[in-house]
Amino acid sequence: MYIRRTQTRNSATGEAYYTHRLVQSVRVGSQVRQTTLLNLGRHFALAQEEWPALCARLEEILSGQGALLGGVGSMRVEREAQRLFARWLARQPMAATTAGAASAPDVQAVDVDSLALSRPRTVGVEAVGLWAMAEVDWVGLLQALGLTGPQRALIVGAIIGRMAAPGSERATHRWLGERSGLGELLDLDFAALPLVPFYRAADGLMRHRAVIEQRLFARVSERLALDWTVTLYDLTNTFFEGEAAGNPKAQRGHSKEKRRDCPLVTLGLVLDGSGFVRRSQTFDGKVVEGTTLADMLHGLGAPPGALVVMDAGMATEENIVWLRTQGYRYRVVSRERQRQFEAREAITLETANGEHVAIQRVADADGPEARLYGYSERRARKEQGIAQRFTQRFEAALQKLHEGLARPRTTKTLDQVWERIGRLKAKSHGISQHYAITIVPDATGQRAQAIRWERQPVAGTLLTHPGVYCLRTNERSWDAEPLWRTSVTLTDLEAVFRSLKSELGLRPVYHRTEGRVDGHLFITVLAYQLVQLIRRRLRQQGISDRWSTLRDILAGQCRVTATFRRADGRTLHVRKATRAEPAQLAIIQALGSDPSPGGIQKMVV
Repeated sequence: MYIRRTQTRNSATGEAYYTHRLVQSVRVGSQVRQTTLLNLGRHFALAQEEWPALCARLEEILSGQGALLGGVGSMRVEREAQRLFARWLARQPMAATTAGAASAPDVQAVDVDSLALSRPRTVGVEAVGLWAMAEVDWVGLLQALGLTGPQRALIVGAIIGRMAAPGSERATHRWLGERSGLGELLDLDFAALPLVPFYRAADGLMRHRAVIEQRLFARVSERLALDWTVTLYDLTNTFFEGEAAGNPKAQRGHSKEKRRDCPLVTLGLVLDGSGFVRRSQTFDGKVVEGTTLADMLHGLGAPPGALVVMDAGMATEENIVWLRTQGYRYRVVSRERQRQFEAREAITLETANGEHVAIQRVADADGPEARLYGYSERRARKEQGIAQRFTQRFEAALQKLHEGLARPRTTKTLDQVWERIGRLKAKSHGISQHYAITIVPDATGQRAQAIRWERQPVAGTLLTHPGVYCLRTNERSWDAEPLWRTSVTLTDLEAVFRSLKSELGLRPVYHRTEGRVDGHLFITVLAYQLVQLIRRRLRQQGISDRWSTLRDILAGQCRVTATFRRADGRTLHVRKATRAEPAQLAIIQALGSDPSPGGIQKMVV
């Protein structure tokens, strides 16, 4: 066995280059012929002086010998030998393609003590991701857009990598080459591919962003019989590691992760009532909620009468007027500060988790809207806890300021003390409005002697009406119950952003250029679409776990190579997936996916 380096020429460009092949000499009758075992390509990176060691190590692996420990060079040779052996084994004829397929028993005598297990690669999440892609003919969609086979494979790898091991494109590239068995399922050696093609594949994806979103959602809608009843819209942002000076969208703004030290970029999403993305758009980091709605919905093609659901951040008066004039129905969280609720006029509903919610519908006498006031015991407990934390913090700060007046060399003039109280109010999250504060001056009337305060809760606020909220709608014909039921879609919207940020690696962003940042966010959105498809199908079968839980369960299934010494002295190599455990099998059967991804390959040497 040896490596042959051959000069060849590109027939189209005339460029001369070298290609590499792994070759074995085989005696056929009285002649010796060279047989190509593997095509190593033009970018075979191992130094020529290490080729003999590589070939020797390959022969040892084929015969079942363990790894030889050594220096950095030996580790490099070992990694390359294991990779080439995996490619060689993957080329063997498939012994079984589907679970339960009838096949003749393959009985062989082996030395059990010689068993060695090697090259574990995860395939559980990968197989389920490919199932979701097949449901919407994702590869066919990319092919129709003119993307090449290698580009399609890299895009598939990037999206499934975001589903299985969220991170940067560099981290995904490393995961695909070192830990994942996706390459085996796609018949592609990710470990041999450099990083640059991953970035270029994402660039190609971004060139077709609008068409992909439109066609993908159309296929999901057709597959799941979705309609235009509800559209949800909201924004979230992500932060950069570094200054991102080359990206004009990287701006400092209000960070939802409290990363005021980092520039931001904002992602806007339009979703349907089932949580699938209709459209996404990237804005600069300082964009203000409430100023992007018309821009996003303008090109969406939503028919008049579609119901738009938004939270308070988007529900500006300008947006509500715009929705009304464009013929949309809307249901939004009201921005009004005054809370009110008449328990005697409310009806009680039970939520899916058994919680009881009281709701009261109030229609404007002459206006275009109706309001729904709700009271939740669970929300009340949460808001009471928030209010208690803020009041304790504010009173502790006032007490500290009061005690400081008795110490020497501290601020004591009335103006300076009022300035410090003003700064405390600015940081009190609005809780200071519930306090009457006075300063007791000394005999001179110029210096503060003590600070007194009294809590005086303002009516119609969080302190007097915890757990009360208000919804606005121009759907005046709806009764209280169906109007409230649509409010759960906002909870779904919050769950979407939680999934994007915590489960699918939306934060942080390591890219510097605008196009690469947009590509990173778009890949995350596409991964979310597939996750949502998987979870919806599973919910129909009674499995309602979060994606992070499903991913952890599925990640335990791997493909492994088992090597035995046979009774005749030859070596048997078998590569197959581990048997699905009960929790894994429940997910796989609910989806109708393959419980043994990749089938079985065997080789006797």
